[in-house]
Amino acid sequence: MKKYLSLLSLLIIGISSCKKSSTFDAAAQAATDDALIKAYITTNNINATKDASGLYYSVITQGTGAYPTASSTVSVNYSGTLLNGSVFAPLSAFTSPLSGVITGWQIGIPHINTGGRILLIVPSGLAYGNSSPGASIPANSVLVFTIDLLSFN
Repeated sequence: MKKYLSLLSLLIIGISSCKKSSTFDAAAQAATDDALIKAYITTNNINATKDASGLYYSVITQGTGAYPTASSTVSVNYSGTLLNGSVFAPLSAFTSPLSGVITGWQIGIPHINTGGRILLIVPSGLAYGNSSPGASIPANSVLVFTIDLLSFN
């Protein structure tokens, strides 16, 4: 119960910090995102690693072979949700140069090989930041992706 109250408190803080203002404080937003992510990880009992960029990831299945690089074109199956569980991307297939996707994917996908699966918890600054790409993803949203790396070249 304590975990849920903690998560609820952090969500309220996060939502209240998203008030419209003429100046955007990226450092404050990053701190808010990090607190929300930590609460999400605790509540959902996820064993995740935080890298220097602020991205949290959990390698579910490593895969085999070489690792993709920034110049790779990747083919993946993925799904995406917000921290509250709202699905903005149901299971979908996608092929793109890694350089053409959000920064969180550019950092996270190279942690797995072909056949691998990874969970990425992407702070807003490594996703869409202070803007909304559409109605299903509000500005300053932390995004959660499950990604299967099918292949790359």
